[in-house]
Amino acid sequence: MKIDLRSDTITQPTPAMLEAMLSAKVGDDVYKQDPTVNELEASLAHLFGMEAGLFFPTGTMANQAAIKLHTQPGEQLICDHFAHVFNYEGGGVSFNSGVSCQLIKGQRGMLTADQVESAINPPDFYHSPLTTLVCVENTTNKGGGACYDFLELKRIQQVCQMHGLRYHLDGARIWNALEATHTTPKHYGKLFDSISVCLSKGLGCPVGSVLLGSRELIGRAMRVRKVLGGGMRQIGYLAAAGLYALEHHRDRLADDHRRAKELEAALKKLPIIDHVTPVETNIVIFTLAPDFESDIWDAFLKKQDISLSQMGEGKWRMVTHLDYTEVQHQKLLGLLLDEFSSYY
Repeated sequence: MKIDLRSDTITQPTPAMLEAMLSAKVGDDVYKQDPTVNELEASLAHLFGMEAGLFFPTGTMANQAAIKLHTQPGEQLICDHFAHVFNYEGGGVSFNSGVSCQLIKGQRGMLTADQVESAINPPDFYHSPLTTLVCVENTTNKGGGACYDFLELKRIQQVCQMHGLRYHLDGARIWNALEATHTTPKHYGKLFDSISVCLSKGLGCPVGSVLLGSRELIGRAMRVRKVLGGGMRQIGYLAAAGLYALEHHRDRLADDHRRAKELEAALKKLPIIDHVTPVETNIVIFTLAPDFESDIWDAFLKKQDISLSQMGEGKWRMVTHLDYTEVQHQKLLGLLLDEFSSYY
């Protein structure tokens, strides 16, 4: 039995989701005539209490469009040093927008309002870049699926308003944050100038993100999406997957979180494990003990057909997801405990 926990991006559409995709009504989205895309965009905008939405093929493109919309070349955005927009988007911040990043070392990828305020360059000091944007990520990928305290996000918003900065949320795993913190989408819609909402991770869609914001912002986003190569045609087949997932796959995120926490508990019992990052949602990050031979770990994973992600600096990552079943979960827990609970 193969067990793949590299990421929650590896899921396959369920039979019911495929049926919804096959029966979708479609049109030409470049003309804004695809009814299913229009429905998805409107549904998500309403859900978050924002004015409009725009479908993007990837979360990276949605984030990059937002940065482009909120900044001018030569300016600077503030983000955590773990941020996806800095680490995993191919240098698009500088390539697409000509913007630099003021990196802050937060706690597990999360900034505080005080850190943000102290990182803002004086607007009248022309020797440094003009700070115009703050980007936060919730949950944090490199931070192990950590969730922001909502009150801290609100305090950051107040700093942004005080200094005339725009505020963008990379919501690649916002559904996991909502489930874990019992907040609502409209709470977030009131805080941010723009939000990118991913459909292809926790919700199990094959592709897609939606950028949310004001009508004026989304109107300009269409031009930026076109420049980035995102003018698409009958994409209602993809949007239909998103509509299906919004209705059927949100409640099950609690199962992913439970399984991740059970993996955390199992790993903590193993003498071969040095550290496990506290688990809040569906990401488990851990490091092997310094005196444990990594070749033995590699051989175990290969023999048992288990796929995990290496993150560098000796870190490994597991991500629970829609296609990680309870049968697979119980097998993995048993394998870990049987093989390594009394290793030394």
